[in-house]
Amino acid sequence: MDSLRGRLLISSGGLFDPNFRHTVVLIGQHNADGALGVVLNRALNVTVEEAVPVLGHLVPAREPLFQGGPVQPSSPVLLAELAHPELADILIFGSVGFLVGEVSPDVQPGILRARVFAGYSGWAPGQLEAEMADDTWILDPASEEDVFTDAPDLLWSRVLQRKGPEFQGLSRMPYDPTMN
Repeated sequence: MDSLRGRLLISSGGLFDPNFRHTVVLIGQHNADGALGVVLNRALNVTVEEAVPVLGHLVPAREPLFQGGPVQPSSPVLLAELAHPELADILIFGSVGFLVGEVSPDVQPGILRARVFAGYSGWAPGQLEAEMADDTWILDPASEEDVFTDAPDLLWSRVLQRKGPEFQGLSRMPYDPTMN
């Protein structure tokens, strides 16, 4: 399988794992060693300033912290759109990438937008490929607007809707179909 770096994984209707139900995951790395990414549409009920004060100045005031995934939820992950792609420690697509460790004062002026995530999503070698073969995920190219959407709670439905008529029904599927 080709690398899925820079692609969105949209959870299918049959994915009931609560870590990934109705999620949109941006894949940041994908190779023979596995894959990692962050869930884009799970804003938490805490701001970055409250949870990770050292990164608070990199995001707008009252910006929520996002749940990036079940792996290392106490570790912050910084995803940024940069004025110059070479500023990224791990470039994902276009000028969007991860900044790792302490953000250098030289890099800070080059950050156009940023989001902070609690933890990340990870897959062991071959695990994501097996999930793809089981139709657990639907793929779509990522855009800056997906990553930095002002309505993260609507992202899952919106990405499915833009995929066309065959995904319209799924885009309206409730989180808990038994409540329908």
